[in-house]
Amino acid sequence: MPPPRLLPPIIVLLLLAPPAAPQPAPGSEAAPQQDGLRCLRGVKHDLADPNGRLADWDFKNTSGGAVCSYSGIGCWNLQESRVLSLSLSGFGLVGSIPSSLQYCSAATTLDLSSNALVGTILPALCDWLPFLVTLDLSSNQLTGAIPAELANCRFLNSLTLSGNQLSGQIPASLARLDRLKSLDLSGNQLSGQIPPQLGDRFPRDSFSGNSGLCGRPVSSRCGRGLGSAGLGIVIAAGVLGAAASLLLAYFFWRCSGKGKGGRRRHRRGGSESGGGEDGSWWTERLRAAHNRLAPVSLFQKPIVKVKLADLMAATQDFSSSHIVVAGSSRAGTAYRAVLRDGSALTVKRLHSCPLSEKAFRAEMCRIGQLRHPNIVPLLGFCVVEDERLLVYKHMESGALSSVMKKKPGEEAPLLDWATRLRIAVGAARGLAWLHHGFQVPQIHQNLSSSAVLLDEDYEARITDVGLTRLVRMAPGEGGDTSPFLKGDLGEFGYVAPECASNPVGTTKGDAYAFGVVLFELVSGQEAAAAAVGTVDVMGEGFKGTLVDWVYQLKASGRIGDAVDKSLRGKGHEAEIEEFLKVAFACTQPRVRERHSMYRVYHALKSIGEGRDATEQFDEFPLAYNKDDSDTM
Repeated sequence: MPPPRLLPPIIVLLLLAPPAAPQPAPGSEAAPQQDGLRCLRGVKHDLADPNGRLADWDFKNTSGGAVCSYSGIGCWNLQESRVLSLSLSGFGLVGSIPSSLQYCSAATTLDLSSNALVGTILPALCDWLPFLVTLDLSSNQLTGAIPAELANCRFLNSLTLSGNQLSGQIPASLARLDRLKSLDLSGNQLSGQIPPQLGDRFPRDSFSGNSGLCGRPVSSRCGRGLGSAGLGIVIAAGVLGAAASLLLAYFFWRCSGKGKGGRRRHRRGGSESGGGEDGSWWTERLRAAHNRLAPVSLFQKPIVKVKLADLMAATQDFSSSHIVVAGSSRAGTAYRAVLRDGSALTVKRLHSCPLSEKAFRAEMCRIGQLRHPNIVPLLGFCVVEDERLLVYKHMESGALSSVMKKKPGEEAPLLDWATRLRIAVGAARGLAWLHHGFQVPQIHQNLSSSAVLLDEDYEARITDVGLTRLVRMAPGEGGDTSPFLKGDLGEFGYVAPECASNPVGTTKGDAYAFGVVLFELVSGQEAAAAAVGTVDVMGEGFKGTLVDWVYQLKASGRIGDAVDKSLRGKGHEAEIEEFLKVAFACTQPRVRERHSMYRVYHALKSIGEGRDATEQFDEFPLAYNKDDSDTM
């Protein structure tokens, strides 16, 4: 057998060399890498600066964090050029929106208001800046339509486009921005009907100065005006109709008695007012008599059958006053429902679902079989036209995210260390069972402190299990597939770093999100950003996620500053130190170094030995995938 031929040395070097990272073209779907220098250079190049407000953008010093001292620029921290905000309001800049903004992909604030910008709002803007919380392009000279793709900025709290020359209709897709608290589209040339979901959420001032708009809240309805002849016909018909109605009402009153009608109105609680202020636009369809009789399918046979009408009565026609935090708001809106017998349920209305009714029912049966002491049980569901309602057992103490929030005037959250440790062990037990209790792991893909609910004894239960296969964005503008399957994984602050290049849900991605929950428990801070008043190693106000903050404190030898002040000096230092080690093991940037939930659960259980946090559920064994490999 002849010896194998040797490759020339140059070929060997080429084969061993790492592949170059692809460089996407500007405006392409592939998100470019964060590059603050490239971003700001492009902004200065593309915009005229007659007032010299960008004079200090000289780019002479290209070391890490140098751009953070430039006018209008805020960074995550002073050690690197990760641009957090571009606040260039009133700088007098001239030109169109720069495409180089795509290299500031980590930015949460873009304020280009009160300049002289022209052209259109680029449809790719929210693909470039997906984490925007504030977008202000007001008081410019922008033209064209409002891009429907602005709905891709799913973290937006404030959207201000007033004082431009924008035209066309308001995209219905903006209603998908469920975090949006402030909207101002006034002073443009918009026309058509205001999307009902937006008209119900925002006041008249948000839409004023657009003579072509109609619908709530600027007018009662949309339609063409009538000429004098048509108006006369309408008035005559109205008079005749009113007379006939009076006769009919008198006849009904004589036959039925006025008291009976009054009692009937009282029982309805005024809900027939037709989508009252507390109601939602979608409840109108549910009020139809044939829909109210739709059955609620329950997995365990109830003593009394439950219908949609019972759920509507228990939630006051899904009033906003019944909304509770129970899992991701992207998946759906949760309502607390109190039935006539006093029992409480949580009803979650999915925003939309791509599955057929048959496939949806099959998926419901699969999820309904997932029963574990640390998983919120799905009790049943209801299908009405294209609405999908999920019925869960209600967790009386609410979501961990709500319990951990400090109330005004309080110096510390409600939870002591023993309770926090018990919550961590319980949540780890539930997630470990999903990962290691089945031959094929059940990946949550959207874990956060809002998805960890607490019962009346403050025992942790995970909700939203299995919803990633059900939920999609609102119809239209590319929203026909699940955001979870398109790489839109998890809530901001909980997403593992590898998801930026490999947007596929994995067990290690769940473990990362769980590690963030552990940091929240030990620090009392929120995941998306360190609280106001925290300081970084440089003594300046910190801007970044909770993980960024904790890792920075660890690097500076000040990890003790990450511990909630209410937990310090109470004899729990050894347990808290071990607890933090577990949280760091969950949030390792390299996937292979990140612990599996099997290891995480047993590590937390060992910390809680001697407490009531270490109960063993032998009937729920963790038998599969117990090593740290994760190829799912």
